[in-house]
Amino acid sequence: MRKHIQVVIEALVAGIIVFLLTITNLFSPLDYIARDRLYQAPRGIKSDIKIIGIDAKTLEELGPIQTWSRSVYADLINTLNMDENTKPYVIGVDVLFSGNVDEGDQALAEAAGKYDNVVVVNQLQYSKKWETDPNGITYYPVNGIANPYKELMEVTSVGYCNVSQDSDGTVRRVIPVETYEGNTYETFSKIIYDKYCSELGLTPNTIPTDMTGRSIINYSGKPGDYEYISMVDVLNGNIDPRVFSDSVVFIGAYDPEMQDDFIVPNGGSAQMYGVEIHANIFQSYIQGRFALEGSRYFLGIVTALIAMVLHFLFRKLKIWQSIILLLVSIGAEIGILVAFNNNGHSFFVIYFPIVVVISFIYSVGMNYLIESRKKKKVLNAFRKYVAPQIVEEIAKKGDFEIKVGGENRDIAVLFVDIRGFTTMSEALEPEQVVEILNEYLTLTTKSIFDNSGTLDKFVGDATMAVFNSPFYLEDYEYKAVCAAMDIVKGGEAIEEKFQKRFGRSVGFGVGVNCGPAVIGNVGCDFRMDFTAIGDTVNTAARLEANAKKGQVLISDVLYERLKDRLEVAEVGEIPLKGKTKGVFVYEVKKVL
Repeated sequence: MRKHIQVVIEALVAGIIVFLLTITNLFSPLDYIARDRLYQAPRGIKSDIKIIGIDAKTLEELGPIQTWSRSVYADLINTLNMDENTKPYVIGVDVLFSGNVDEGDQALAEAAGKYDNVVVVNQLQYSKKWETDPNGITYYPVNGIANPYKELMEVTSVGYCNVSQDSDGTVRRVIPVETYEGNTYETFSKIIYDKYCSELGLTPNTIPTDMTGRSIINYSGKPGDYEYISMVDVLNGNIDPRVFSDSVVFIGAYDPEMQDDFIVPNGGSAQMYGVEIHANIFQSYIQGRFALEGSRYFLGIVTALIAMVLHFLFRKLKIWQSIILLLVSIGAEIGILVAFNNNGHSFFVIYFPIVVVISFIYSVGMNYLIESRKKKKVLNAFRKYVAPQIVEEIAKKGDFEIKVGGENRDIAVLFVDIRGFTTMSEALEPEQVVEILNEYLTLTTKSIFDNSGTLDKFVGDATMAVFNSPFYLEDYEYKAVCAAMDIVKGGEAIEEKFQKRFGRSVGFGVGVNCGPAVIGNVGCDFRMDFTAIGDTVNTAARLEANAKKGQVLISDVLYERLKDRLEVAEVGEIPLKGKTKGVFVYEVKKVL
């Protein structure tokens, strides 16, 4: 009962830890890493999304971008729209055209206004100090905006190019809509998406946002996955404009020197240019694959309950079963959460696996300690019956199972009894009788254990021992006789001791036999005794009953097995109680 209560308490602790870690997101940097790996696996980019990059090749030929006339962009727009039947659906230019520069400004405005498929960017300027809205949500307010020059803004659609970075600097989210001075502004990719839907007659997808007005981007491609073409190659006619037919074209920085690259969740060590991020966001709009943070309380409760059940099972199952359960549970959690993310709900990943792994390790350790204690308890019990060297061997091998039920085996059986014990006990005080009895039983037990025998039982002043049961023992017949002789010789010293103290002396009569017997658990379901039964045992008991003080009697069967190793005296055939035929008996004088 106490053990069950302990396991229940441990399971509750595991559940509480999972719940608290989940609702607090205590290890958010680690969870970001896990979610990035799981949720941001490449999903495949759309081939009709293309990027024209302002790359090193372009900068080398045209010079630094700050020195360009905006007529360069006008030429690019005119080239892409050269054929009405093959022009792109939308051209998104991720370059901030703020203020007037030269006569190229008018050329760009005319080109953009002529084709009505151009989207340009503005840039929101956020405050560096956060504020709190009436709902208690913190945010950074917009306190300014940098727009394109007036002529261009009047003939194009405009969306802000800002990206939203998490605390670790990674771009995982998008803010689709912002407000400033009562006006509503939409992100660059959203404006392109709306124009794309208008061109194709599609109904735009509704993108959900959380309390902070953000959505999680499920990236479709890694850095460099979208088809990219150098801007100067298009301008120089090296690329046929028809390759952009029925496409959405993004134009933007594609060189690290332009400092428009960001850390993204699926980029690894590589960063992604802003124009690629907008392309990913645009594809997410098309496919409706944004996600929101799932309820951490819901996740915490569910995973806490599962962790509690798992801990309980870990404490009950074998280690290989627990390993399978651990791997299956973590794999199932990952699979389910990935499926949730793909359907718009992003949950924390790491807390359930962390706790169940710790729970598994703890359970394995506790189960090991419990089994070690059980093993120690069993071994300590064996020490009361079996020779210490046998117990040590069992401990090394870790094998101490005894076969339940009966088993036929050839064994040697030794019975020893104190001669004159009844008469002595009547003449001495009870305490003295117990002292003498304990001394003699200590001697018999030590002699049995010294010869690797098993103490079967004490019956009053008699002792029964078996050899080759329950564990196999080499040369068990000889060791049984040696034990008998040790008892007799040890009894001589004890006899002299007690003669001096109490004026009384007693001695041993020993009988030894060998042969087949049934060994196993004998008794009922609530009280059992591991012992040996059969004619071999009965004959040994009868031999002991016929042995005089200081005699070791053995059967002819045992003598035939050891006759070259013993010195004996023939006693002759004696009748044994319960047997119709007598047994030829020998008295052992010496073991060789």
